[in-house]
Amino acid sequence: MALFGFSKKKEEKGCCCNHCGEEQKTTVEIKKEEDLSIKVLGSGCAKCNQLEENTKEALKQLEMDVEIEHVTDFSKIAAYGVMSTPALVVNGQVVSYGKILKQDEVIEILKKVK
Repeated sequence: MALFGFSKKKEEKGCCCNHCGEEQKTTVEIKKEEDLSIKVLGSGCAKCNQLEENTKEALKQLEMDVEIEHVTDFSKIAAYGVMSTPALVVNGQVVSYGKILKQDEVIEILKKVK
């Protein structure tokens, strides 16, 4: 029954043509990796550099080819709401701040977005 002239449509899952194979799925996975944005926020001190290095190693272990941007401008860091560095930002969202994540911790975070 439609109220006020509106009716619910069934949502269909899958691609637009329902003929997508593994080739298209691989393309989608690659697209996600290309869209991945990773930033390390910090002044460039030893702790910030260690977080960047741990993140690079995690990406290497996950076989992900993603550039890491190291943000040192304090006004840009503050714009993320971060008052304690180092911080890790994935796809615009602060996922950690105030500590050096170990490589395994970074891997767990990245697996969630992969």
